[in-house]
Amino acid sequence: MSTRSLTSAPSQPLSVSIGLFLGAALLAIFFGLIAATGSPIFAGLAGGLLIGALLLAKASWNIWLILALGLTVAGLIPIWADDLASKAVWGISILGFILMISALFRMITKPGVALNTPAFVWMALAFMLYAIFNSLIQWYSLGEFVGGFKRYFQVFGLLFALTWLAISENDIQRWRKLFVIVALLQLPFAVYELISLVPLRESLRYAYPGMVPIDVVAGTFGAHLYSGGANAEMATFLIIVLAFLLARRREKVLRARVLLCLTPIVLAPLFMGETKVVVILLPLMFLILFRGEIVSRPHFALLWFCIGGLLSVAAAYAYLNTTQYHSLDDLITNTLDYNVYDKGHGALKLNRTSSLSFWAAEQGLDNPVSPVFGNGLGSAHEHTGGHIARRYSHFGVGLTAMSTLLWDHGIVGTALFLSVLVLAWRTAASLRRQSTEAVVRADAAAIQASLVLFAFYLIYRLALLETLSFQIVFAALLGYLAWLHRRHVAMGSRTIP
Repeated sequence: MSTRSLTSAPSQPLSVSIGLFLGAALLAIFFGLIAATGSPIFAGLAGGLLIGALLLAKASWNIWLILALGLTVAGLIPIWADDLASKAVWGISILGFILMISALFRMITKPGVALNTPAFVWMALAFMLYAIFNSLIQWYSLGEFVGGFKRYFQVFGLLFALTWLAISENDIQRWRKLFVIVALLQLPFAVYELISLVPLRESLRYAYPGMVPIDVVAGTFGAHLYSGGANAEMATFLIIVLAFLLARRREKVLRARVLLCLTPIVLAPLFMGETKVVVILLPLMFLILFRGEIVSRPHFALLWFCIGGLLSVAAAYAYLNTTQYHSLDDLITNTLDYNVYDKGHGALKLNRTSSLSFWAAEQGLDNPVSPVFGNGLGSAHEHTGGHIARRYSHFGVGLTAMSTLLWDHGIVGTALFLSVLVLAWRTAASLRRQSTEAVVRADAAAIQASLVLFAFYLIYRLALLETLSFQIVFAALLGYLAWLHRRHVAMGSRTIP
């Protein structure tokens, strides 16, 4: 290569060179200050910001990081670094927000991208915008707003990215395999937690009143060594994966021997933890998934309902063996007391049912804004001390996602969120009717079963509004449904960009 060829390249304008120099200098100062603090929390935030910025041009890599880190690493950090975990996951949240910005920017600036967007995605966007503007109008504090926004929408970018960014079918296939791998990973981690951590918690249970040792069996979905764990979220995820496997087998796109090999590994963790909700969610999944066979193939439906019933009975028996209850009657009585009747949940004054009736009782004409529009993002969050949670200290006004939605966003915001689930159900139903592809019909049926589980979760726990790993499952499932819908429409009209 000649000297001339090395020196004849066009030089950058002086203003561009100065801008690049100043930008590099500012970044160097910023990351230098971060390093000087010695704080791993700030380092994680800065790292997430830098990596996310570099991944703006490669959305699929960003999605890979969110899925892989969010479904594995984020849930395991609290076991060994409990004081660090809640802040360290901000790095993953930043990746999610950068992905959201990228998806929204493409939707707004590129003509045709928004075509064929399913209604539930627009409703999810409307809910987010409503939450922002409603909170700004009812402003309380910056910390409450930022914390609430982060918890609610930290992975909404995953939904918008799968809808509006250019995602290839190969990427979708790889991510589907990743979810199966994550499901299979739950067993070894659950075994480790059962063998190593449960005995440790047994020895510490009297030092931490209210701690249930078996709660730590949560796979990779998150558990705290000295408090609770996301064992119910792990169980729900595994039931969702089982729904996809069964739906694909019903459509004959999954071989029977593959189903027989995967099912025991997927089901095994359900019998290791303190997850009595499995007794409800498992038969509910079977009922929704095989509801069509009740009329068309009643014997086939009866077979699967019996299998679901037997698995539920086995789960109930396994749960009884890990608790202090002496009989099924004791378990049922205790469950009704703490969920339907007057006893509070744990140390709280309210339970899952009374938290809703308490919200209704506290509304009145003296404050007509609260029942209709709520009180803003983060207002009912117990752990961070939202202003409504402080007003009703130790009541548990934010015990479940439904009660939190009502206090934060009122009837309007709650209706918007519920509309996302209803419209997603209709989109999946439409795909089942119209698609000629067995895989699409199977996955649409499994998504419908999953949506019912998510709807139940609104009155069960708060996880849909704050637990990163479970929110990833929720957003990815909705995003996958949106991707399937746009692909289906594109196969007929060829209008998808």
